[in-house]
Amino acid sequence: SEAFRDLVQTHSDRLFRLAYRMTGNAHDAEDVVQETFLRAYRALSRFDARADFGTWVHRIAANCAIDVLRARKRRGEFRGRENGPGDGELDAIPAPGHGPEVDALRSERRRGVEQALETLSEKERVAFVLRHFEQMSLEEIARTLQVRTGAVKQSVFRAVRKLRRQLGPQERPA
Repeated sequence: SEAFRDLVQTHSDRLFRLAYRMTGNAHDAEDVVQETFLRAYRALSRFDARADFGTWVHRIAANCAIDVLRARKRRGEFRGRENGPGDGELDAIPAPGHGPEVDALRSERRRGVEQALETLSEKERVAFVLRHFEQMSLEEIARTLQVRTGAVKQSVFRAVRKLRRQLGPQERPA
């Protein structure tokens, strides 16, 4: 239907960013988005129109991304992160007169953060990504993941603590 197509256009970019941050791979992220909308379309009759479609579809996307991560783990597969949309968010705005050394340091820092993200549990990663990359409030994340706000706080706290330990004093997350 045309209404569903409009919803796909409205939410695709944001869901792709979420999926990419979760999986670290553009191909997997595209698959996650496609599977998300397929599942959403099939379950549309069960969607409560009083609820927020964005929250509902984010929940589906998070679950699809977790499914990809679990499948990778079962196969013993590790896919390194690749450069993708929004990666510049981890870099600061270039200072006047910076050179290749600064670019190299930023690139190295970004790789370190991305590798550290790979060490988080599924719950920690999804909570951290939604909070710090998608800028969702703790309450929005709780509604999206259908958990208590306290559980979200705990997952984000644990994720930040693990990332700080992994990255050391130089490259701490927000």
